[in-house]
Amino acid sequence: MKQTPVLVTEAATIATSVLTVPSKGEGFIDITAEVARFLKQTGSTTGMVTLFIRHTSASLTIQENADPDVLADLITSLRRLAPTDGGWRHTVEGPDDMPAHIKTMLTCSSLQIPVLDGALALGTWQAIYLIEHRTRPHSREVVMQFMGS
Repeated sequence: MKQTPVLVTEAATIATSVLTVPSKGEGFIDITAEVARFLKQTGSTTGMVTLFIRHTSASLTIQENADPDVLADLITSLRRLAPTDGGWRHTVEGPDDMPAHIKTMLTCSSLQIPVLDGALALGTWQAIYLIEHRTRPHSREVVMQFMGS
């Protein structure tokens, strides 16, 4: 194993912005470029970006960005885990709403990504995605916050 030297810095910057993401319905939306743009605007080099989605029927994830079949298979898996015809009691907002809540519970409402040398410390094949779990289009909000120096 190899570890780089520990760099201790004082958090001098806290920057916050809200990203509004339009969805076209169920699916993955790559927001990596928007998060990187936000980070660049802070002018900071070391710290942490926290992302938080302000919804209970959409979520966030870090996933492979090379093979689109991965995202298609993930949607298929989520549909199997929480089908629209699952006999749910909560149907006031439509048959896709309760499954969307379950899918959100199984995924993430927030993420933290380290920032190294002014860049998101994502792996080669990683991207940040908003997952829309509802079938119709929505406007989603992601709070982005950087803390560091």
